[in-house]
Amino acid sequence: MLLFAAGLMGLGPVALAASSTLPQSVTLSAGWQLQDAVKVTQAGDAIASTNFKPQSWYSATVPGTVLTSLVNAGAYPEPLYGENNRPDKIPDSLARTPYWYRTVFEVPETYAGKHVWLNLEGINFSAQVWVNGTQVGTMNGAFKRGIFDISAEAKPGKKAVLAVLVSPQPHPGDPHEHTIRDGVGRNGGITAIDGPTFLSTIGWDWIPAIRDRDTGIWQKVFLSASGPVVIKDPLVTTDLPLPKTDAADVSVQARVENVTDAPQKGVLKGTFGDVTFEQSVEVAAHSSQTVTVDSKNTPAMHVANPKLWWPNGYGPQNLYKLHLTFEVAGKTSDDKDVSFGVRKFTYAVPDSENLTISVNGVRVFIRGGNWGLDEAMKRNPRERLEAQIRMHQIANMNMIRNWVGQSTSEDFYELCDKYGILVWDEFFQPNPSDGPDPDDFDTYMANVRDKILRFRNHAAIVLWCARNEGYPPKKIDDALRVLMSELEPTRLYQANSADGRGVNSHGPYHWRTPREFYVYDEAFKTEIGSVSVPTLESIHGMMPEKDWETINDDWAEHDFAKGAADGDKYPAMIADRYGKVANLADFVRKSQLANYEAFRAMYEGRNAKLFHPTTGVITWMSNPAQPSFVWQIYHHDLEPNSALFAVKKAAEPVHIQLNESNGEVQVINNLDTPLENAHAHLAIYNLDGAVKYEHNFDVTAAPSLATTLGSVAWPADLSGVHFVKLELRDAAGKLVSDNLYWRALPEHQDDLRALDSLSTIALDAKVGRGDSDGKSLITVTLHNPDKEIALMTHLQLRRKHSGERVLPVYYSDNYVSLLPNESRTITIEAATADLKGEDALVVVDGWNARVVAGTAAGVGIETNAEALVEHWPVTGLPMISAAQ
Repeated sequence: MLLFAAGLMGLGPVALAASSTLPQSVTLSAGWQLQDAVKVTQAGDAIASTNFKPQSWYSATVPGTVLTSLVNAGAYPEPLYGENNRPDKIPDSLARTPYWYRTVFEVPETYAGKHVWLNLEGINFSAQVWVNGTQVGTMNGAFKRGIFDISAEAKPGKKAVLAVLVSPQPHPGDPHEHTIRDGVGRNGGITAIDGPTFLSTIGWDWIPAIRDRDTGIWQKVFLSASGPVVIKDPLVTTDLPLPKTDAADVSVQARVENVTDAPQKGVLKGTFGDVTFEQSVEVAAHSSQTVTVDSKNTPAMHVANPKLWWPNGYGPQNLYKLHLTFEVAGKTSDDKDVSFGVRKFTYAVPDSENLTISVNGVRVFIRGGNWGLDEAMKRNPRERLEAQIRMHQIANMNMIRNWVGQSTSEDFYELCDKYGILVWDEFFQPNPSDGPDPDDFDTYMANVRDKILRFRNHAAIVLWCARNEGYPPKKIDDALRVLMSELEPTRLYQANSADGRGVNSHGPYHWRTPREFYVYDEAFKTEIGSVSVPTLESIHGMMPEKDWETINDDWAEHDFAKGAADGDKYPAMIADRYGKVANLADFVRKSQLANYEAFRAMYEGRNAKLFHPTTGVITWMSNPAQPSFVWQIYHHDLEPNSALFAVKKAAEPVHIQLNESNGEVQVINNLDTPLENAHAHLAIYNLDGAVKYEHNFDVTAAPSLATTLGSVAWPADLSGVHFVKLELRDAAGKLVSDNLYWRALPEHQDDLRALDSLSTIALDAKVGRGDSDGKSLITVTLHNPDKEIALMTHLQLRRKHSGERVLPVYYSDNYVSLLPNESRTITIEAATADLKGEDALVVVDGWNARVVAGTAAGVGIETNAEALVEHWPVTGLPMISAAQ
């Protein structure tokens, strides 16, 4: 076999290109129909024939679940609004009902002379697949692809019928209904016995039962064509000679499979960057060979000065694209494109036994968010998913934990690669107390295997975890370890998300005072959370008006009830800490302070012991699967609440903070370079805005370390509630980080009710708008002309004529506080198309802020009147159970 690096012989990609290219794949997303299998008397061969005429079938959404199709077809109301998801409105029998999917498509004429492949990227839970009257295969498990050669059944230039009988998981279980009286109930149940499925859809304390358990064709269906030899499961690995990063060894491994009755000779070719390679291969009939190209046999695979991939906050997210082709007789038989990043992960450091993730030799302090499920009904197209992951980037997060593997999709990993979000990836077992072990070992391992093969090239995946908060059964653990040695040569295998290498989980998950987040005894925290109330407009959008001013079972359906989040205790905490709640608007206003306090401290508490011993903290959760009152940094409608900006503040690469447990001022340097000749300023303000104390610090902060500057010398004449302002500037005087805290005196440290005595402040504002490349960029400069502090000023973008919110929107900052005479400029980005031809309108509310209305070309600014407490009657926001 001839092996050489074409890059060393003066040959470019064009010289290596095949004389003909493969026809494009065709996505089958239109024309689908759906029907309850009980209502269809014919068998699969008849349904998959051109003579079959569907009668009273529903129009189906593919990709999508059965319930999504039925909702889109008008059979059921939107499940996640109000209490529409109760079983009297949407029957739980959907979880026990098989459904037929059917569509008619035309095989492209360009597929002539090729093998025609049908690709189903994901169904839940099992399927029989029929084409033109013939059953071509079966599928089992939500995370295993179905790839079928349908050359004998589907002819190029002719119409074909595809019918798929999708059956739900065998054990859908009996869900617990979330109510004020009974709380959110137990998590999970029997569904876990089925293993590779959306086991969370039986109901958890963050999601009610989804009535079809997300049964359906939930991922893309497409046709593709190939010649006699196909490329399967390519793997790209990279290595760096740390601590040097000026060269990389790249290895490419691929399996080439001959799908014909005759032996085939051909050439595997590849290109990425400036590198090209090829290798001649002969493959026997109906067999495969694994081909490896690396720097040992191909010198060009030793790449000088590679462009590295870094996590968010540590450098750019450079990606390479490997293009592989297999040629037979000078013609392309198959090709594959693989995106990969040059980076090296390590998991330990000499001075610690704890899990310490380093990338390219740099310690990365993990600041992440758990995803329980990307969307309750898997309605998460790429555009929506990109907004979710981009908001993690904006929040300075660098990891998403894919809890129990419930959010597994190609788009998810591609976007994490793009935005530098590391993925703690998991397989399909919950906490042992939340459900039994899988009963079908072979199906379980087949789904795990296919998941690894399909996604392992993604730069962002940093480790594989076998089970949430428990160890897998020995049989599965043993098999996983063998699988890792076979398929995954570079990443860490972590058996338990709550044990081993200093890792711990188990919350707590309720709101706590900031100082309590500084008390812990684990290094790497995989779950810790707090209530996280959304904006007033998001609450209005998730439930009917009759439920706005009463905490009732509608609120419980959206996770606000007895349970790990202590939703039943939260209103009393708000009243005790910030003052009696007048109505929903007041509840939201006060809850944004609570969100900010808790989520900032959740990360700052871990910052305080950066790498000594803390190495990571992952909030439970960052992404909501449904409209919720708890565990999120943005709402299901994609509007961020104050928690996102609290995390953004605490997770700055270089950050100044007040240790709220002991009163020390600290500089947190996450970078691998020291901060030298910097300066910090501390100022303490009384409630009336008077400056009571100031102090300057000279700052030298070592890399990857928390540096304590000293303890605050609290003056004696502070008001009962006061403010602490911190600023950090570099050697050139540029502001690197700032932070503002509101604090009560030690003798009543949890009583902040005096904040309600702050005067209402009308902020001056200037606005501007510029549109380019499909984006609208709006700048807002706020100025506080008053002598008191304007606390937690909130901006929201709307369309001016309709008054509707624009979502998603990306804010450079929000919930900002302004000292007397301070100004702050905030940039807002939105898709111009989302303004729908209207002028933009920025509305402003806050703890005590209003705004002087103004306009500029294409944009205006005014006070958000409906968010004001006085806009609504006083209700006291009582909590009422339907059983009372």
